[in-house]
Amino acid sequence: MTTRRSRPGRPRHVPDSGTTSPRDQILDAASRLFVSQGFAATSTREIADMVGIRQASLYYHFAGKDEILGELLRRSVRPTTDKVEKILNRVPPLDYETALYLLVLVDVRTLADVPHNVGMLYQLPDVAKCEVYDEFRNEHAELAAHYADLASEVASKTVRSTVSRKQLGDLLIQQVEGVINMRTEDPARKIPCREAWAIAAACLRICDVPQEKIDAAAPIAIDLLPQFIDEKVAEPV
Repeated sequence: MTTRRSRPGRPRHVPDSGTTSPRDQILDAASRLFVSQGFAATSTREIADMVGIRQASLYYHFAGKDEILGELLRRSVRPTTDKVEKILNRVPPLDYETALYLLVLVDVRTLADVPHNVGMLYQLPDVAKCEVYDEFRNEHAELAAHYADLASEVASKTVRSTVSRKQLGDLLIQQVEGVINMRTEDPARKIPCREAWAIAAACLRICDVPQEKIDAAAPIAIDLLPQFIDEKVAEPV
C-alpha cells in the first residue's frame, strides 16, 4: 500500500481563526493585495499563496479573479442598500430627516469597517475596465437612487428647483464616500462616531435642512444605529 504524502502547506498570511470560511479568507487576502498593489498586478496564485492554499483550491470557491473582485465591490455597497427598507421601517413615519441621517451613518460604517478599504477599488482605472464593474455600477446607482429618494423628501424648495433628483443623490453619496479617501490617505485611520455624525449632518445641510431638524434627527438615528451594524458595537458617545 502506498501512502500519499501531503504537500507542505504554505505559510499563512491570512489568519485561520477556525471560524472564518475559506471563501472569506480568500476575499480578505485578495482585498489586501488588490488595494496594496492593484487589481491587474495581482494573480490568483498570489492570493492562494497568501491564504496558504493551492491555486486549484481557490478555483473551487471562485471562477477567477474577476469574480473575487465583483464580490469585494458588492461588499462596499450591498450591505447598505439591503438595509434601506429596514431603516424606513424602524424610523418614525414620515421622519425622512432621521431616515437620511441613519442611512448616511450605516453607509459610513460600511465603508469605514470593510477590510483593507476595498471601496478604493472602484476608483482604480484597471478595475473600471473589468466586466464585473458594470454590475457594480448598477448596484452603486441603486444606492445613489435611495439617497435621492430620501433627499427629495427633505430638501428645500430652493434646492429642488436648482438641483435634479439624480444630482442630489450623487452629491450625497460623494459626500459619504469621502471616507474612502480618508482611509486611502491614512490606511490606519479609524472613522470615529463624531466624524460619522458630521458627515451625516453635512448631507442634510446640502439638502438645506434647518439645523433644528438636524439636531432632532441626530439622536434618534444614533440610537438606532447599533441595530444596523453587523457583529460590531457602535462607539459609545
